[in-house]
Amino acid sequence: MVDTEATLLIELVVLVRGTNQPWWDYPGLEFWKFLNLLIFATALTYILRRRVTDALRSRREEIRRAVLKAQDQRDEAVKKLREVDSRLAGLESEAARIWSKARAEAKAERERILHDAEAEMLKLREQSQREIESAGKFARDELRRFAAQQSVRLAEEVIEREIQPEDDVRLIRLSVEGLGRSQI
Repeated sequence: MVDTEATLLIELVVLVRGTNQPWWDYPGLEFWKFLNLLIFATALTYILRRRVTDALRSRREEIRRAVLKAQDQRDEAVKKLREVDSRLAGLESEAARIWSKARAEAKAERERILHDAEAEMLKLREQSQREIESAGKFARDELRRFAAQQSVRLAEEVIEREIQPEDDVRLIRLSVEGLGRSQI
């Protein structure tokens, strides 16, 4: 295959030399067409390379910025995670402290309620005792009054039955004499 190409090239050179036209102006193989193609290909390559290079460069910058942003977000997330972990650890100790405080307050409240109940029971007992004593005193006073009334009634009955009119005169005289002596 290489031999056929080399042969074709040699035949082309011989053919071109055999004519009076310069080698670059052979009909169908004009040099200016190749030069034009070469300039177009170079310009196209330059433009495409530049655009591709610029596109790749801008894409590289975007990726670098995205990576930096992702690193910043990751660092921020790690920082927040540490804060949350520390707060959770703090919450566990806070919860334990609140539970112990609540237990202590409940125990103190229970003791206060028991103390208040005992004090109330003592007050009620003392009040009941006073009411019983008061009722007993009232009952004794009523009993004395009743006994005194009964004694007076019985004495009146005995006196009415036992005292005669002459005893009555004698008692009045003794009373008057007693009054006369007390005035002297």
